[in-house]
Amino acid sequence: MEAIEKRVGGRRLERVRLGSPFLLRTVEPALNAVEGRVVERISRVGKRIAIGVDGGIFLVLHLMIAGRLHWKVKRPEKLDGKRSLASFDFEDGSLVLTEAGSQKRASLHVVDAAGLAALDPGGLEVMSATLEEFAAALTRENHTVKRTLTNPRVFSGIGNAYSDEILHKACLSPALLTLKMTPEQIADLFAAVKESLTEWTDRLRAEAGDEFPEGVTAFRKEMAVHGKFGMPCPRCGAKVQRIRYASNETNYCARCQTGGRLLADRAMSRLLGKDWPRMLEE
Repeated sequence: MEAIEKRVGGRRLERVRLGSPFLLRTVEPALNAVEGRVVERISRVGKRIAIGVDGGIFLVLHLMIAGRLHWKVKRPEKLDGKRSLASFDFEDGSLVLTEAGSQKRASLHVVDAAGLAALDPGGLEVMSATLEEFAAALTRENHTVKRTLTNPRVFSGIGNAYSDEILHKACLSPALLTLKMTPEQIADLFAAVKESLTEWTDRLRAEAGDEFPEGVTAFRKEMAVHGKFGMPCPRCGAKVQRIRYASNETNYCARCQTGGRLLADRAMSRLLGKDWPRMLEE
C-alpha cells in the first residue's frame, strides 16, 4: 500500500477503464463517479485495498490469489480483458490490475463510507492488539488454528502463505484445535504472528526500495515451509509435508509441528486408505 500511496496519493484520478465488466461488483455509486476526483487516502480493509477519493467514495479492490497491481508510467492503450482487467489512469501513470489464470476471482467495488464499513469483515488487527485481545479472538470458537488464523472475521489480513510460516515459527500443528491450546501455546503463536509479519514487511519493503513491487508472489524462496513440499525443513531437516484442498494447500514440518504425525490429506489419504502412512518414519 505504501507504493500505491506514494504514486497516487493527492493525485487526480482522470479515468477508470475496465477490461472485463465482470470485475465490477456494484452499481451505485457509478464507476465514473470517481473520475476527476483526488485520492485522499489508501487503506486496507481486511485483505482488500481501499482507494478513497474526495466526496467520500471508495474504490475497493480484492486481488484474491492471482490478482496483481502494476504501476505503468506509459499508459496502456488497450486492456485485453483476459489478463489486464482494469486501469486507473492518472496524469503521470496508470495503476493496472491484472489477474493470471482462467478463474477470475478478483473484484472491484465502488462504495460510500457505509458500503466500505459493510465490506470490512471485522477481524482483529493483530499488530496493534494485546495478547489478551488475541487470545479472546482465537478462542471465540473451536476450529483448527490454521482455519482461525486465515479467517478474516477473526484476524485481519493473514493469508494462507503467512499462516504456514507463522505456525512453523511457533512449532504448532495447523490441525490443533483452538480451544485445546494452552496459554503457553497461545502466547507463542501471538509472538510468532508479530515476528513473522514484521519480518516479511521489512523484507518486502527493503526489496522494493523506491520501485513499485513487481513479481509479487505467495511463494518465496526465503520461506521456511510454504510452497516447500518435499524440501528440507530449515530447522530440523525433515521433508516438508502438505495438505491439499481446493485451490489452497497447507505446508508444515511433521517433526517440528506435529510430533512426527502426518496430517491426513483429503485426497491422498482417501485414495490410499489403510496404506496411508500415519507417522513421518513410515
